[in-house]
Amino acid sequence: MRRRRSSRRLAGALALLVSVAPGVRAQAGAEGAIFLLLPVGARTVGMGQAVVADRPGTEAVWWNPAALARIDKREVAIHHSESVIGTGDAIALALPSQLLGVLTASVNMTNFGETEATDPEQGTTGKILLRSFVYAATYATPIGERLSAGLTYKVLQFRADCTGACGSLGDLSATSSALDFGAQYDLGALLPATVAVAVRNVGPRLQFNDQDQSDDLPQRLQIGVNYRVPAMQKVSPDAELLVAGDVVGDIQLGSPTMRLGADVGFRRTLHVRGGWVFDDSESSGPSVGLGVAIGGFVVDLARLFEGFSADAGEAPTYLSLRYLF
Repeated sequence: MRRRRSSRRLAGALALLVSVAPGVRAQAGAEGAIFLLLPVGARTVGMGQAVVADRPGTEAVWWNPAALARIDKREVAIHHSESVIGTGDAIALALPSQLLGVLTASVNMTNFGETEATDPEQGTTGKILLRSFVYAATYATPIGERLSAGLTYKVLQFRADCTGACGSLGDLSATSSALDFGAQYDLGALLPATVAVAVRNVGPRLQFNDQDQSDDLPQRLQIGVNYRVPAMQKVSPDAELLVAGDVVGDIQLGSPTMRLGADVGFRRTLHVRGGWVFDDSESSGPSVGLGVAIGGFVVDLARLFEGFSADAGEAPTYLSLRYLF
């Protein structure tokens, strides 16, 4: 069972590697660094990734940095994920300041597992460990009473580290950098809603070991709205209902797809979430989530039910642990 699971995981990881490996010439318009599109954060996944206008804490680093602008407590968090593609861990520290805005430092590592390097005559000659790293620094600030803005600078790397003899796939690395920026605007007296826009992964092509072969980063434009349903207060004064909808596409908003999500909260302590991603990505289809906040501790869980991992018998699961102080 463990060997089958490892093989399925490595199949997905190797697809990422092949897209940037030396000797495979990039086609016009091809995208590299597809790991940048893997979702981060259980709250986000539970909401169907319709969070560009939400304020999900440090998860916002990977979706819309402007959402960090109005946090009033320091936060340290780890966002964990498990799927056939790999195991991901994003660690973040957010530090708000009344004078300087909000500064956040984050690192996101995805481990795609190990595969054997083989030779027709010698058999197994080594092992290749496939991983991606994204280091991020974020600055966000409020502008007036309703507008928020944010910027994230990312350094990213995809690595194939070899133990033993691995031939042309041994000890390879692809590196690049990218910018994310976004804005949120609270409609205030007009409607109990927030509108937002974010642009992600704008930067130079992903270059492999200084060779001519390279691929564009997967640049994305996401526009969305977050609506706080007033009628929920009439049903129960202790309950809140949030609904959200986002549109995602490339920078020209080509081939746009939809994300929808909802969050029912009770006394700001217990949250039940549901969402749907309308595309054919690894994280497509329905999702559910659960969140619990006790004092400064926040725990969020989420699960997907479709996509490559679910079809392979290992539906993606997400766990976020946050501490606010």
